[in-house]
Amino acid sequence: MSHPKPESPALMEPMLPAAGQSSQLEDLAVDLIAKGSSFHSLLPTNLQTGIADLVRSMNCYYSNLIEDHHTHPRDIDRALADDFSTEPKKRALQLEAKAHIEVQRLMDHGGIPANPTTSTFITWIHRKFCERLPDNLLWTENPDSGERLRIHAGKLRQTNVIVGRHLAPEAKNLHAFLARFQEAYDLQRLSKVQQILAVAASHHRLLWIHPFLDGNGRVARLFSHALLLHLGIGSSLWSVSRGLARSVDDYKSMLMQADQLRRNDHDGRGTLSQQGLMDFCGFFLATCLDQIEFMRSLLEPKELLNRVAVYTEEEMRAKRLPKGSLALLRHAILVGEIARHELSGITGYKERQARNVLKELLAKKLLYSATPRGRVRLGFPIEVVERWFPTLYPGV
Repeated sequence: MSHPKPESPALMEPMLPAAGQSSQLEDLAVDLIAKGSSFHSLLPTNLQTGIADLVRSMNCYYSNLIEDHHTHPRDIDRALADDFSTEPKKRALQLEAKAHIEVQRLMDHGGIPANPTTSTFITWIHRKFCERLPDNLLWTENPDSGERLRIHAGKLRQTNVIVGRHLAPEAKNLHAFLARFQEAYDLQRLSKVQQILAVAASHHRLLWIHPFLDGNGRVARLFSHALLLHLGIGSSLWSVSRGLARSVDDYKSMLMQADQLRRNDHDGRGTLSQQGLMDFCGFFLATCLDQIEFMRSLLEPKELLNRVAVYTEEEMRAKRLPKGSLALLRHAILVGEIARHELSGITGYKERQARNVLKELLAKKLLYSATPRGRVRLGFPIEVVERWFPTLYPGV
């Protein structure tokens, strides 16, 4: 496929689905606004902190799968504790996973600017991710010449690339394409429904621009997470990457369809297919809704408490957990945290015995405290994830 000349940002039009052409798309956007906005109130705030850490690891795991990088959840867990494999390839993947999680944590903790669609923010994502990678993951190969090319953190590519059958914009024109990207997805100029459609459309168009030599897929998924979060729809408690990875063939097929040129006079007025963009947006928004519903069902307090209770009672019968454990774990789920002076009242034990129960739960990481005397919240060690959060991963 060759580009019309001269190359200009008009090559990636349309930037948004045409207004009023798809009530189904608009319905998906309205549904996502409603369900995403209400998702935050599902759990006590203090409980959300620990679950957010778990979901960031899950997001990283599934984002890696899309890149065909298989990193076991246990290896990700070890990487977060700086426990790295001595095997070079596995260690590199662990460092990659840790980098992804750290960048998302920065965004989740307020590292998103007022306008996330700027090239400044997009290159920030790439820089923050790449500067955390080992050297052997900062090289790629030119598929035509076989030349090894260095990936520079946060730097736009200096070479032209073909991605599958898509000839990406020439390197010399990237600034112009990113300027049009920022203009088209300026959130202040869009209605709320258009903003949600822009999340989906910008995900494809950023990949279409392919601004970096490598890492574009991961940057696009982190960018979409940031955009959803900025709009008050996203959350550190759910991840679209899980849905994209579980339908990865459809995801890649939809991306390719949105790459296609306009088919005929009924397919919009831009260079690219209006229908292809609309189909991708529908797929992306439906995937977001599916993941919100999945995590809502998984985190519903009553059901979560039931799963934790079954696990804890089994462990107490096997004498792997002390009696009184369930009372503390239940309180952590329902209230969000435990003050240490409340231990006796919650367990019904005298202070010394109650503190011994707490000590064992902290040792097994079922409860967590940032300081030796601080308040305590629920912990999520990888060993219990499959029991407490079934189907979060394919199996750990």
